[in-house]
Amino acid sequence: MRSVIVFAAALTLAAGQLTPDEQAVLQRISPDSLRGNLSFLSSDLLEGRATPSRGLDLAAEFIASRFRAAGLEPAGDDGYFQTAALSIREQNPSGFEMTVAAGGKSIQVPAAEASILTDKTISFENVPIVAADRELSADQSAGKVILWTGRGRRPKIPETAALVLFAAPAARPTVFDPETSSSRAFFNTLASAEAIALIKGAKDARMSLRVEPSLEHSAKVRNVAGILRGSDPALRETYVMLTAHYDHVGMRETGEDRIYNGANDDGSGTVSVIEIANALAALNSHPKRSILFVTFFGEEIGLVGSRYYGRHPLEPLAKTVADLNLEQVGRTDDTEGPQVGAATLTGFDFSDVPKVLIDAGKLTGVKVYKNEKASDAYFARSDNQAMADLGVPAHTLCVAFEYPDYHGVGDEWPKIDYANMAKIDRMVAVGLMELASDAAPPKWNEENSAASKYAAAAKKLK
Repeated sequence: MRSVIVFAAALTLAAGQLTPDEQAVLQRISPDSLRGNLSFLSSDLLEGRATPSRGLDLAAEFIASRFRAAGLEPAGDDGYFQTAALSIREQNPSGFEMTVAAGGKSIQVPAAEASILTDKTISFENVPIVAADRELSADQSAGKVILWTGRGRRPKIPETAALVLFAAPAARPTVFDPETSSSRAFFNTLASAEAIALIKGAKDARMSLRVEPSLEHSAKVRNVAGILRGSDPALRETYVMLTAHYDHVGMRETGEDRIYNGANDDGSGTVSVIEIANALAALNSHPKRSILFVTFFGEEIGLVGSRYYGRHPLEPLAKTVADLNLEQVGRTDDTEGPQVGAATLTGFDFSDVPKVLIDAGKLTGVKVYKNEKASDAYFARSDNQAMADLGVPAHTLCVAFEYPDYHGVGDEWPKIDYANMAKIDRMVAVGLMELASDAAPPKWNEENSAASKYAAAAKKLK
């Protein structure tokens, strides 16, 4: 009850500036509704929503049901779904044999702890292994198995090597978009901690290996899209996007808790899109521009869903005035200190969009600011990048860039600050209504060198 009274008081203080429609929308955004939706979307039942997976499919159906309940029009090529096909290439388990030997010790590596993708049978015995954390010359790698243990930028793969493996925490199939990627764009991995330790600690390590040609199949995946049609006869043919990614990274092979629930990343953004869509759809008079609500698959494997949308837009990109992407808006326990009543955007100085959110923050009691350390650095790390590359002014709004449990199994729904997330969503809703009004569309900042290529792309859309 106290939170309702405080929120009502905040509305009263801002009543001279908020329009009746804005006040009506804000009153419909509820911490309890966000909690209810997120507790399902990030539940163990969905098994971490990997792309592709049954959990991802369940999440898509749930999001579509929420769009349907809100009364949004279906905007996909199959109702609320925009369907794509991904290819999955994985190691052939048939006849797999790997042995690592050193210092008189021999380890049999099971097929589940390696991922070696090949077009033809690989078979060799007692080949020397070199553990490397720096790039090797052709002579240093000739005829050897290279186990890459370095961090950061991946090395150039020497063609003279017998095989290059990357030490990795888990062996996973390679998932790629056949429209843009070659099935040969992969990295072979070794996940056996015992074998990796043996190789790194020995100078006489050798490997024997047999693996058959890789297996490849396809899987259906879906962006989920609904549209709130604008009320102005002319401006309804222009669009503002509110987006988030609904996938996460799935499950790990072992451990008492194996599921990466992804409550904050990016269950929080997804349920915020649902909540804001529901609040806006309840208005008697819709905003003048149309608003397209989209949740993307495959962000965690390289912005695959948003890139797919960019190649197959559901509404013309030339008529899309902005994309506001939401990510990690639920946790306030940033590693740099608590982030309560505050939000930031990537590429803060790249376009006019942040100014709209700053003004919305003033009306709703949210500080919208530039994170000097992370703003530009994180611009390419979420789905806004796919839209920006095509010329659409696009940014990701975030509360905490870095927080405990990021990409960990502990990122679960009870750790979300729902009152704060509702406050952030109210600010986003007001900003979205402004973007969807008859105000001039936002533009890229051509004076900022980092944004110049996006401004050039925007000119090509016209």
